Amino acid sequence: MKQNILPAIKLTILLLIVFAVIYPAVIWVTAQAAPNKGEGETATVNGKVIGYSNEGQSFTWDKYFWPRPSAVNYNAAGSVGSNKGPNNPEYLQVVKERLNNFLVHNPSVKKDQVPVEMITASGSGLDPDLSPSAAYIQVARIAKARGLEEAGIHAMVEKHIEKPFLGLFGPSKVNVLKLNRDLDKLKK
Repeated sequence: MKQNILPAIKLTILLLIVFAVIYPAVIWVTAQAAPNKGEGETATVNGKVIGYSNEGQSFTWDKYFWPRPSAVNYNAAGSVGSNKGPNNPEYLQVVKERLNNFLVHNPSVKKDQVPVEMITASGSGLDPDLSPSAAYIQVARIAKARGLEEAGIHAMVEKHIEKPFLGLFGPSKVNVLKLNRDLDKLKK
């Protein structure tokens, strides 16, 4: 037994140094080379921070692009999904209410055209991005609410599409906060 205790203590000390000191130091140094020193990407208007573009934000006015629903009301302190299965009656009722609300605010859209991401929350509840199709389907509502041409808003969405990393990894996406920030810069 004595022959096992000393190696176990040595291994424990070594792993403590590696995982509690060296690994966090490497991650911290790497973060310092990242934009904004690893603090997340902020979106600003006139030098004032309006939010983090890597966190979902709530937009409910018709003049803005709506994000994906959140199971935690966009609270980053409690990042979780709803944990309710697709056959749960409460969950189905919530999805139905979201669908009806989306259709009321987007009368030109048919029920079968609504992207699923517009009525279901993500696993984290904090997705900052939408698929291009989920952004395009909102263009008519926003154009009407702002008194703008649909073509101009459509072009803005096109400009904000982020392609997959290296053209391979991940889907094309549109950051809702950045899109809405630039939408506010448009003039009639």
